[in-house]
Amino acid sequence: MRVADRAELLGSALDAFAEGVGLADVVGEVVFWNRAAEMITGYGGGDLIGRNVRELLELVIVGGLSQWVCVTDMEASSGHGSMIRIRHALGYDLQIFARVMTLRDAIGMRIGSAVLFHPADNIDSLPHGESDEAKFSESEVQLEDRLARLHEDFDRGDLPLGVLWISVDQAAELRRSHGSRACEAMLESMQRTLASGLKPTEEIGRWGSNDFLVVSHERTPAALASHAQTLAGLARTADFRWWGDRLSLTVSIGAVQAEANESLSALLERAQSAMLRSIHAGGNHVSGAQGRG
Repeated sequence: MRVADRAELLGSALDAFAEGVGLADVVGEVVFWNRAAEMITGYGGGDLIGRNVRELLELVIVGGLSQWVCVTDMEASSGHGSMIRIRHALGYDLQIFARVMTLRDAIGMRIGSAVLFHPADNIDSLPHGESDEAKFSESEVQLEDRLARLHEDFDRGDLPLGVLWISVDQAAELRRSHGSRACEAMLESMQRTLASGLKPTEEIGRWGSNDFLVVSHERTPAALASHAQTLAGLARTADFRWWGDRLSLTVSIGAVQAEANESLSALLERAQSAMLRSIHAGGNHVSGAQGRG
């Protein structure tokens, strides 16, 4: 098959995606912009192909510019996306969830990057961890339903509500180096370890491919942060072995206490942001909540 035919086949496949896809070459120039990206942003491929990613940022990004630029410097990203606002070609603003992947050839040399994004269908839709599946698992859906009920209880003043968003620092690398089976085995082991440190009223569940969510009823942010530190220490004791090799594991945790008149989605966005601060601090870290506004 000719190179041109392969490129056309690849372009047709990416055009079939419901998610917006943009590809940039090694110097940062946009080389592909799929149909979904055109529909989401209002900008056609002809408007953007050949332009530098930084020009694209200045054209469409409304908020979150510094974080986006940091990721699109073409360094390896953490694998976690960001919720940002963009300006549609027609002039109105919309919220999207976007993530960036560094693309490498067979010997590991960087050859470009891919930007994948989709609109937040609802401002109150719940942020989830990075997921390899189009749909959430049944257990994740059950946890989401449980969260919604507990949040209603919190609004009525029945119970305090805290969330720990936990990401295993080594998960993405383990998935790349040892494959999905090894990563899934590790995550199951980690979930058992973390569950052993929970209180009777707490529960834990998977939240995306590499993350967990713990629902807690600690009464103060300080108590929640202390509990998170205990779980982080417990995670370091997880005895995970794969083909005879013992792998050391750590977690990054965001600890967030629900606030009055705060939506569930806003609570989870704060938990995710706190977890990402822990990752950016080098991992093996707990970050407390930052209040709204």
